[in-house]
Order: sequence, then C-alpha cells, then structure tokens
Amino acid sequence: MSSTTVADPNAIADEAVSKGKDKAGLDFGVLAVLALLAGVYISFGGLFALVALGGAEGMPFGTGQLLAGVAFSIGLILVMIGGAELFTGNTLIVMAWAEGEIGLWGGVRALALVYGFNLLGSLIIAGLAMAAAAHLAGDGAVGVAALDMADSKVKLGFGTALASGILANMLVCLAVWLSFGARTAADKVLVIIPPIAAFVAAGLEHSIANMFLIPFGWLIQQTAGPAFWAMTGVAAADYSAITLGGFVANLVPVTIGNIIGGFAVGGAYWLAYLHPKAG
Repeated sequence: MSSTTVADPNAIADEAVSKGKDKAGLDFGVLAVLALLAGVYISFGGLFALVALGGAEGMPFGTGQLLAGVAFSIGLILVMIGGAELFTGNTLIVMAWAEGEIGLWGGVRALALVYGFNLLGSLIIAGLAMAAAAHLAGDGAVGVAALDMADSKVKLGFGTALASGILANMLVCLAVWLSFGARTAADKVLVIIPPIAAFVAAGLEHSIANMFLIPFGWLIQQTAGPAFWAMTGVAAADYSAITLGGFVANLVPVTIGNIIGGFAVGGAYWLAYLHPKAG
C-alpha cells in the first residue's frame, strides 16, 4: 500500500465527528493553551509568507503568490501535526452537532473560546515580530510586504471580504478534511499544502491569518523608525488606512465568511456520508 493512501471518505466523516465531539469536550485550560498555540502557528505561517513576498516585485504575480502560499502552509501543518485548535478548521465541528454528538452550546462555546485565544496568540507573535525587527529583513522588503498586505485587506468592502472568507475556509476545511484521512505525518504534509497554497495564492481572506497580518502591518505603520522609511522609499502616510478600526472592519465579514465556508464543507460531507445512515 502506498504511503500516500488516505482513508475512505466514510471513515473520514466518522473521524471528523469524533474529533468534533472531543474538541467540544475539552476543558477551558486545555482549549485555551491549544488555541493560543494555533494562533502562534498560523502567525508563523503568515510571517514566512511575508518573507517569501519580500522583494518579489520582479516576479510574475502568480509565482510570488504561489511561493507565499506554500510558505504559509507551514502554519496549518504545525496545527494539524503539532496538535492545536484553530477556529477556521474547527468549524467542521458542525458535523458533530448535526450527528447529535454535541449540543449547540457546546459547539458555540468551543468555537468562541478558540477564536479568542487564536487572536491572543496572533497578537503576541505580531508584537514579537516587531520587537525582533522582522520588518527590516531584506532591506525592509518584508516590512513593505506586510504594509501592502495589511493595506489591501483593510480596504476590502464588506461583501468582498465576506465572499473571500467563504472561499478561503472552504479550502482550509478541505485541507483539514484530507488530513483526517492521512495515515502518516508525511501524508498530512502532502495533502495540506495544495489547498492552503491555493487559498493564499488566490488572495483569499482567513480570519486567523489576518489577526497577525493586519496588526503587524499596523505596528510597522505606527512605530517603524525613520531609517525604515528612508531605506524602503515608502511613507507611513501611504498606509493611513491601516487602523485598528480597519482591522475590526475586515475581521467581522471575514469571520462570518469563514464560518459559512466551513459549515458548507462540513454540512455537505455530513449530508453525503452520514445523513443517509440516519435514514
């Protein structure tokens, strides 16, 4: 049997329900720590993607985006193999609810707590990346990439951000779904990278990634010294749209879209593989 063989979709559906039940049953302390770690891991992926994009102006658009997507996939790889609780992937918990394995409150509690501690982990890494002067790498190219990324995100309209969030989490949840069926760590890596690279390359919106990317851009805009602006040839005023209000305005529709996208994937697989059993 090939090492890249994955489980049958029926078995994956059962695994998704079992994992959803387990997630809803985690106590507060465990859930908080694992969610904090997931925010950290996704932020590592975001920082790695910014490094890949730094100085990529000479590359064809698609090439730079693809490199950033492959780089960002380290975040979900760490979550799925290292073990952590990520809000976007955890929206598949809808399958456990649909099966009657958890109550509505249990699912909402688990998702809300994970979301809050994902945010905390992301903000910690944004602050540490700034303190580590990560924005100065590549003669400031990483900082400019962060500013450009944050600026483009906060300027999205509500409807655009919502639709982008739906598409992004459909791909994230497909990566999680495939990883449930992978039999080895190497298999998990192989099945995670393509969907994650696809959503990043397409410029889609992921709420937890944005919890790092926009605050990091905001910190650069607010606190980078004169040497950074002189070195890069850009100005803080060029990025005046990057505000805390803009961060919240992005996060609301993207989060709603991520929930819809995750529930759509989980609901579709429940209908295909589990609902017929009930009948």
